[in-house]
Amino acid sequence: MTEYLLLFRNASANDGYIATSQDMAEDMPKWQSWIGNIAMQGKLIHTAPMRYDSTIISNEGTTAGPHKESNSVLVSGYLICKSDNLAEVQEWSKTCPILKYPNSSVEIRPLIPFPTN
Repeated sequence: MTEYLLLFRNASANDGYIATSQDMAEDMPKWQSWIGNIAMQGKLIHTAPMRYDSTIISNEGTTAGPHKESNSVLVSGYLICKSDNLAEVQEWSKTCPILKYPNSSVEIRPLIPFPTN
């Protein structure tokens, strides 16, 4: 089975996520059901939302704040799962609760295991 990283992207406000606390509370059962479906198949490895605050380390130095694309979209969470085929992961992603928000997306990236010898 191949492991996949799903990156959840969402638009943000100037100093925080665009989703309010009320939005997040209302969305929680949808997320629990969506993630639970993957977990019940034995294909969930790990998932977590991300706090808004961050530090970026680059050759130019250290910057406070998350990396945002030009349209204020940023990574807000991730999920690592496993599957025998990409099509299955794509189908799961099409029903991800993040997609209800404008400018949101799920990026699917196959993971490459490090050699063990």
